[in-house]
Amino acid sequence: MDVNNLLRLAAEKKASDLHLLCGELPIFRINGNLIEVNQVVANYQATAISSADLDLVASTMLSKEQRARFFEKRDLDLSYQLGEYRYRVNFSYEKNQIAIVARVISDQKFTLSELGLPAVVKDLLNLTQGLVLVTGPTGCGKSTTLAAMINHINSTKRCHIVTLEDPIEYVFTPDKSLIAQRQLGSDMLSFGSGLKHVLRQDPNVIMLGEMRDLETIATAVTLAETGHLVLATLHTYSASQTVDRIIDIFPPYQQGQIKSQLASVLAAVISQRLLPRAGGGRTAAREILVNNEAVANLIREGKTAQIKSTIETGAATGMITLDRHIKQLYQSGEISRETALNHISDQNLLDN
Repeated sequence: MDVNNLLRLAAEKKASDLHLLCGELPIFRINGNLIEVNQVVANYQATAISSADLDLVASTMLSKEQRARFFEKRDLDLSYQLGEYRYRVNFSYEKNQIAIVARVISDQKFTLSELGLPAVVKDLLNLTQGLVLVTGPTGCGKSTTLAAMINHINSTKRCHIVTLEDPIEYVFTPDKSLIAQRQLGSDMLSFGSGLKHVLRQDPNVIMLGEMRDLETIATAVTLAETGHLVLATLHTYSASQTVDRIIDIFPPYQQGQIKSQLASVLAAVISQRLLPRAGGGRTAAREILVNNEAVANLIREGKTAQIKSTIETGAATGMITLDRHIKQLYQSGEISRETALNHISDQNLLDN
């Protein structure tokens, strides 16, 4: 099995991911759907992947040090370059066999408008400090949205941007800004240690690939408090759940303090998911929460269940609920009625 050929085909066929699992045919994810390679590539003679095939892939893609770390930890994330294409690759074990998922990273430099991000996002990126979170499930385009944000800052402001990633996905070319990209494992031992030392690197903007644990979240909030714009991702499904997740990760005796800090430093939550686009491809549906005095009071008082109502009444400041955005996408013809009904929580909203 030629893994490099499969990776090239995945990129050429506009797949988002390549799945390699023992006993299965190679599988692409295209527009959210899993499709066997021989259904995508004409005359491709695909056979079920063997354990020996996967061992060969590991030998091809991993250095000696990476193989040792993978065999010890049983999980490994890395970036992989193949000609003009880049990939984020995860190695894991499944029933004591190697399993591999490679995410294709587009080299296209998307703008905010190309991704359908509203004008309020540009306003947020003009802030000199605060915490902007991009949230959603795996594979919803969080990294692409963050990259567009960094590209916007890079093309409009003279500042120092430091990114902390696992692994580095989009490679940025400095324009007006100076950009330093640090990768977990090779450039820093942990997100926590990277964040602790970033203040000595004189950053204006800090991009954190993912807020994974209490230490990382606490440090990110502190950095936002101390005069930095922090952009980060979190695996949550809504703005209110994002606030709850951050608060709940702290022990009870610290939750009062984090509520106060978060109310002060949170600038916005952009929660998104990808929906099938009418006519092919996918488009992002988003919920946007912009922090204001009303939102800050709800966070301090622990009344996060009321955040959705505040978003519904905050259209003038750029806020929008997911349901409202899904309705807009349906009315503009971007998504079908069936897609809208499958993802909207209040189906009556479509016809009102």
